[in-house]
Amino acid sequence: MRWTTCPGRESRGSKRSKHLVQLVWTSRTRSFECSTSAYQNIEGICEYSAINQEITMDKRRKKKFHKNKEEKDEKSMTRVLREESEINELEQKKLEMANVNPDEIDSFAKFPLSKYTLLGLKHNGFTVPTKVQRQTLVYSLRGMDVVGAAKTGSGKTLAFIIPLLENLYVKKWSSVDGLGALIITPTRELAYQIFEVLKNVGKSHDFSAGLIIGGKDLKYEWNLISGCNILICTPGRLLHHMLENPDFSCEYVQMLVLDEADQCLSMGFAETMNCILEELPEDRQTMLFSATQTRDVKDLIRAGCKNPVFCSVHEFSKTATPRGLVESYIVCKCEEKFTFLWSFIRHHRKNKILVFMSTCKQAKYMFDIYCKLNAGVPVLCLHGGMNQLRRLAVYDIFCQKENVVLFATDLASRGLDIPAVDWVVQIDCPEDVTTYIHRVGRTARYANSGEAVLVLTPHEEEPMLANLKAKNIEVDRIEVDTSKMSSIHTKMEIILSKNNELKEESVRAFKAYVKSVTLMKDKKVFNVDSIDIDAYARSLGLAVTPRLRFLQNQKKQRPKQTEDTHNWNCSADEKPWKSKFTTLDFGTEDIDEEDFLTSTKKEQAEIIQEEEESSESASFPEDLVVSSKKKPLTKQAVVKKLMKKNIVLNTKIVFNEEGLEVKNPEKQQTSEVAQQLEDQKSGINITQLQEIMKQEDVIDRKLEASKKREQKEIKKRKEMAKKAEEKIEVEDMVEEGDEESDVDERTQNIIDSLPDPDKIYGRKKRDSDSDSDDEVSNKSSDESDDGRGAAESSEDNSSSEESEPEKKVKISGKRKARMKLKEAKRAKLVQSNTLTSLPVEEKEQLALFLLRGGRK
Repeated sequence: MRWTTCPGRESRGSKRSKHLVQLVWTSRTRSFECSTSAYQNIEGICEYSAINQEITMDKRRKKKFHKNKEEKDEKSMTRVLREESEINELEQKKLEMANVNPDEIDSFAKFPLSKYTLLGLKHNGFTVPTKVQRQTLVYSLRGMDVVGAAKTGSGKTLAFIIPLLENLYVKKWSSVDGLGALIITPTRELAYQIFEVLKNVGKSHDFSAGLIIGGKDLKYEWNLISGCNILICTPGRLLHHMLENPDFSCEYVQMLVLDEADQCLSMGFAETMNCILEELPEDRQTMLFSATQTRDVKDLIRAGCKNPVFCSVHEFSKTATPRGLVESYIVCKCEEKFTFLWSFIRHHRKNKILVFMSTCKQAKYMFDIYCKLNAGVPVLCLHGGMNQLRRLAVYDIFCQKENVVLFATDLASRGLDIPAVDWVVQIDCPEDVTTYIHRVGRTARYANSGEAVLVLTPHEEEPMLANLKAKNIEVDRIEVDTSKMSSIHTKMEIILSKNNELKEESVRAFKAYVKSVTLMKDKKVFNVDSIDIDAYARSLGLAVTPRLRFLQNQKKQRPKQTEDTHNWNCSADEKPWKSKFTTLDFGTEDIDEEDFLTSTKKEQAEIIQEEEESSESASFPEDLVVSSKKKPLTKQAVVKKLMKKNIVLNTKIVFNEEGLEVKNPEKQQTSEVAQQLEDQKSGINITQLQEIMKQEDVIDRKLEASKKREQKEIKKRKEMAKKAEEKIEVEDMVEEGDEESDVDERTQNIIDSLPDPDKIYGRKKRDSDSDSDDEVSNKSSDESDDGRGAAESSEDNSSSEESEPEKKVKISGKRKARMKLKEAKRAKLVQSNTLTSLPVEEKEQLALFLLRGGRK
């Protein structure tokens, strides 16, 4: 007997089971066997011990859970009490802030801010507030509407994020309460930047924030937008959710912030912003921030501002741009811009350069062509035609790299805080001064320094400098050293000649730039006539100048506009006098030189006709005068006229010699009954229609039969033509095979005097010799024709008694030609006594031999 422990149970139940498991030694199997009774006892004891173990574990868990719950409740209660006391203290401090001078505040700790906000500011290194933050936080923390204006890079983002967090914290806002604050920006990149700042500063708070911009997954936003307390968004995507998402609600918004407010309230976003502002509650706090702030009362009323406080920090400063910014400009022709840009980038490879262009297509083309030219610097592009994920990736890469060139549109001009930008190059003149300020503001951020270069054409120089001077912006002129300029026009032409896609991009960039210049409002600065279009096309690498239809149409419309402006100067009773003779205008009015030197007979006739009509209308009272202007002739009017005259369009009518119409039976009904029915205009007679169908069927059958006959005749003609061609080929081959023999007259007379070999040697032997010769020639030419050659020899042999049955074999055209050629050769040989095929020397020897034999 031997006792062992229960397998797998070494814990509490193992001591008891040690004495109950009995192993019996059996002599038959020579192994240990466990008794069934003992085994059942073991199972029951093990189950009992496991149940006891689980019960004890549950009791311990419950004790721990209750302890943790009590501790959490205590902590939450203490936290709530502490937050309430903190909120009360903050409210008292806010009331005291009314008498504080903002310039005396030198740290964020002196503001009535919660510890969570202070912790986030300290963690990100924000300890001392900027001037715009000191001026605005004094009013915004007390719940007042603020309109803030400050230079670029002065810290406007924190100036509205801090009061936003504090407002929701004081009101104990949670995820159950829904949307509490709304920040609207004009561009996606700026919204992304604000979202990153909010994440860093407000990470200690319990608020949920969301970024809602275009170009991202709409379904993903659809489900999560309802649980957000703070939304940073662009106008278009926000309005989309407002109108279509049933879970999204803006009824309880406590604060509205418009960053770059002047652009948000401009004409581009006017309709969208009006719809958004109508959905928001009136009882809210509104804050507007921009570097070029609006003071228009209408815009402020639209935004919902109630007695706002204007905080214009740099209103009385000498310049509207940052202090550390060095501004300059150069003057060059439009076709020399890209030569200057290439030389500038090559000489500043170790700097971070931001190049602004007026259109997306220009930025895309310059990025692609610089990638092919290998400028020696990493090149990026940022414009509105790119995918949103790609735009964000380009923005992050440009922020991280130290030496890189970014070709961008005005998309990157507003609000973006890009670190350590050394140069801002405006290769195209900005639309106005505000655009210039925002472009230049991407460098010299906060206390840093930077440089900006503006490229102007000779026509743009004076009016643009006057506009900048009106805003207290002074720009120094720089002269470019032409010896250091390197042209790339030839390289660009070579690249475009090899790449058609890049060539199409250059054409689009050329057209986009010219069109943007024509659409600019300030015509003193922007004038298309000042651009040498052919030279500008060459500067882009184009060998041929593309056609500009919109420019041609604009030139055609200019004379009409000048006439209208001349008519405005006259009174209502007086009519402008026009002479019947064409006159030349030598530059007194602003018209192109090409336009006022050209006059056609049509224009003269139009002028005379208008004068006659005006004289006729002057003799009648105004009520009876009919307007001389004809209505424009449309396609619908032409079709109606044709329908009235019963003219069917796209039809061909054929007439015979007598002038009668010849009807086509394939497309028209030619039966007599059908013609009679056409004359009857009223009613439909079914019996007549049936008769018409029967007669038309007979006519159709005749037509089909005639068509089949024609097809057969055409087929026969083709076969006859083919046979004739084969016959001609055989004759040609016979002529080629028949060589002319160069035999003298003497030898020819000797050959003619020779006796017939058939009479001397017999016909049978001669035929056998000829057949053997033919078989040898057949083997050399075509081995496959041996059987057929033998059949021909047997047919020709009239002396053979046995006649073989004829075999029907399909013979091709080539073989027939060969057979005919052989027969022709045989006939020729028979006529010439089979000696024509021999050469001249052999013929002479044969003739001498036969003569000698005859003598013997």
